[in-house]
Amino acid sequence: MRFHKSESAFFVFIVVILAAGVVDLLAYDLAQTFLETSSGEVARALRAIGGYLFASLVLIATALFFGIFFIYPQIRIQVREEGKLRAMTRSLSARSETLEQAALTDALTGMQNRRYFDEALSEYLEEFQRIGKPVGLMIFDLDHFKQVNDTHGHDVGDEVLRAVAGCLKDMTRYHDVVARLGGEEFAIVAPNMDITMLTRLAERIRTAIAAMPVMSGNVRLRVTSSVGLAVWDGKETADSLFRRADQQLYQAKKLGRNRVSA
Repeated sequence: MRFHKSESAFFVFIVVILAAGVVDLLAYDLAQTFLETSSGEVARALRAIGGYLFASLVLIATALFFGIFFIYPQIRIQVREEGKLRAMTRSLSARSETLEQAALTDALTGMQNRRYFDEALSEYLEEFQRIGKPVGLMIFDLDHFKQVNDTHGHDVGDEVLRAVAGCLKDMTRYHDVVARLGGEEFAIVAPNMDITMLTRLAERIRTAIAAMPVMSGNVRLRVTSSVGLAVWDGKETADSLFRRADQQLYQAKKLGRNRVSA
């Protein structure tokens, strides 16, 4: 059983009082012994000393009684209340972190959501501006995804979204930001990539999505994606960079879908 610091301090205090009581008791016995063999002024002095020692023993016994039966229970109650408060604080802190994580996570795919993406993109631009390195942005949109939902149902559509999310996570680096923006639209923030590197990565991902069979019961589907790319120019805002990538996504769809436009 582990004791609180205040309890340990109380026990030390009790031990000290007990030690003082033992010393007083020994001194009292010694005074009584000398009193039996003394007379006159010495005897009176020893009686006075014995009286003081007896009074000290009474005070020590009273302190022990109040300490054990009144003070320690109060300390114990405070320790328990403090323990409950700490446990409640830890629980609330964990719940707060869980809620914060939930607020930044897409419930369907388990990847980051639009709120997280917006904050991360702004932070990446701010940090990479200091070191003068590029930041690439890819926006993916699944082609004709509405037909998947209309033909096979939303459950199958959800399976497709989860499969695509898994593909994006598997093909990106640990420090890339991969997020579902909403619906069938995804985005990747790829720091330290110029347009050539970004295009190669986007093509690999697009090809992987197109070759990925999605099974849901007896239904076997293949989906394609259109991709818009933009590399930060070092000056524009996060919104401006996103609009440029989004314009390239529109261009990819306009040119026939299942392609990358940069």
